[in-house]
Amino acid sequence: MDAAWPALERRAVGGWILRAAAGVTQRANSIWPRESAHHSVEDLSALLREARSWYRSRRLPVIFQLFDDAPAAALHHLLDAEGFTRQSETLVMTRGATQIPSADARPGTPAVELSPEPSEEWLQVWWRVDGRGGSEGLATARGILLGCPSVYALVRNGDGRAAAVGRLALPTGANQGGLYCMATLPEARRRGYAAAILESLLQAGSDRGVAGFWLLVTAANQGAQDLYASAGFRETGRYLYRQERLRRAPGGC
Repeated sequence: MDAAWPALERRAVGGWILRAAAGVTQRANSIWPRESAHHSVEDLSALLREARSWYRSRRLPVIFQLFDDAPAAALHHLLDAEGFTRQSETLVMTRGATQIPSADARPGTPAVELSPEPSEEWLQVWWRVDGRGGSEGLATARGILLGCPSVYALVRNGDGRAAAVGRLALPTGANQGGLYCMATLPEARRRGYAAAILESLLQAGSDRGVAGFWLLVTAANQGAQDLYASAGFRETGRYLYRQERLRRAPGGC
């Protein structure tokens, strides 16, 4: 998952991976505490001080991407004491690469265009649905996307305009594929575009020898969870983001 959405900057510190990308997406601007379970409370506190310094030098908040499980309990306890918020609870859903549903078998299924790079049309659809920021933020996001070999899918509406997109990340050396950036323009929803993209990307992964797939979906997005469940995905874990509360500077007099 880390390789599928690579930060533009990263630093390994005591088993933690500090990641930054000019504030574009929580995932690429958060700490992956890869080995926190092996640290004492004193070690965790020292690592947190070092992480704060690193992120402050980039004018970014300190954010952790953390599973809510036993190995992370000590770090969660520290972050609770430090007043870190809990936000963006996310499900990890997985499935194998066998019995991929065939979109071609159903009449009326929209055609899906596949490409090894995101076109300008692809980027504009995704950014309109999920983007945060202007053209500079989009340029940073494109750099994140291109940091991992991927397959990009696009569906057009009846007028020939790009209406829905998706991405299958294929990290080098891994036999798993990750589904990201599933986005449909509001005016193009409920037409089967997302299902067609999902099935095409699953088939693309199977054709490339992928043994299994994962995807990430927010706990609040029940509609997307239903779509993924109908395609054979099942929840196998959850994570959330812990973010340091912003401190106001003292007022002048």
